[in-house]
Amino acid sequence: MSRRWHIITGEYPPQFGGVADYSRQVAGGLAREGDEVVVWAPQCDGATPEDVDVEVRRLPGHFGPRALAALDAGLARQPGRVLVQYTPHAFGLKAMNVLFCAWLLARCRPLDVMFHEVAYPFVYGQPLRHKVMAAVQWGMASLLLHAADRVLISIQGWSPVLRRLAHRKQGEIWVPVPSNVPTHVAAEDVSALRQRMQVGPHAGLVGHFGTYGGPITQLLAPAICDLLSADPDLHVLLLGKGSSEFAAELTRKCVRGAERTHAAGGLGADAVALHLGACDLMLQPYPDGISSRRSSAIAALALGRPIVTTTGALSEPLWAESGAVAIAAPYDLARSVLVLRTDAAQRAELGRRAAELYQRRFALEHTIHALREAPGMSES
Repeated sequence: MSRRWHIITGEYPPQFGGVADYSRQVAGGLAREGDEVVVWAPQCDGATPEDVDVEVRRLPGHFGPRALAALDAGLARQPGRVLVQYTPHAFGLKAMNVLFCAWLLARCRPLDVMFHEVAYPFVYGQPLRHKVMAAVQWGMASLLLHAADRVLISIQGWSPVLRRLAHRKQGEIWVPVPSNVPTHVAAEDVSALRQRMQVGPHAGLVGHFGTYGGPITQLLAPAICDLLSADPDLHVLLLGKGSSEFAAELTRKCVRGAERTHAAGGLGADAVALHLGACDLMLQPYPDGISSRRSSAIAALALGRPIVTTTGALSEPLWAESGAVAIAAPYDLARSVLVLRTDAAQRAELGRRAAELYQRRFALEHTIHALREAPGMSES
């Protein structure tokens, strides 16, 4: 049975961001199943992509009164199921748009809310402005929980957080985020890229994909320096926004290996996939542990790349249970990479398990099935 969906998102291409890419993927996936899809997103510069059977409507301002009035009118003309791609910072008013959440509670039925993020945390000793923002955002999340007919979460770690906020008859639906880059690359293109980088047939190429925030680089920098010092045939490839700046920082910290450190910078989706495919393995540590919200790890997983990573408070059990990634303590990252570097059979097995886990749990088809077939759809 076909349905009409109204997807409300704080970002949509040509805007950059994981939620923008995810919203476009979901819109396209629902449309391919025969559903009618209308996307509501804020104004932005640049051309909105024209995808088959997906209508994108740009709202005035950034989810203030004018935008909500336009949404009201649009939903009244074409009723349908509303799906909100929620992160608090994406809806304006300095990440404290209580009006938007109250409007959803008052006006939208049936309503699904996908929590990519929940709220800014309360941390001991944080500045007063952060305490205020945290309090407001937790209130916003509570409003959404009371408004939603179905609650979807990008990681299982959000479940206990949300259950502390509201008592619900139905539980949360865990919908892992699929890769936002292509899941296949041509072997000849990979070979050509390695040749351009002057990575020889016996050399190793260790990659990292991310945005190089402080908590991650604190784990990453010492591990890379140890790797470059321990193995003179090892190259490092840094991908993502901020990689050039981080590479420059590494050259100041690492005694050896500056000429073997490559920074690709921010790339388009096809180029990211190609560079990931060129890596023998990926080094992806996270301070709160690998989880299904880490799109950088999911992109590598989808391409069957062996991954060395860390677990933490937000890691789901599947990472240890599947054997699809190599888990190491923060102080043992370099050694774990070096062990895999010399064991081609183990790398191949990790890559196989990674690709299998992606197809079994993360591929877009699972997201679309959860949205269209999960309990509560009869209400629409």
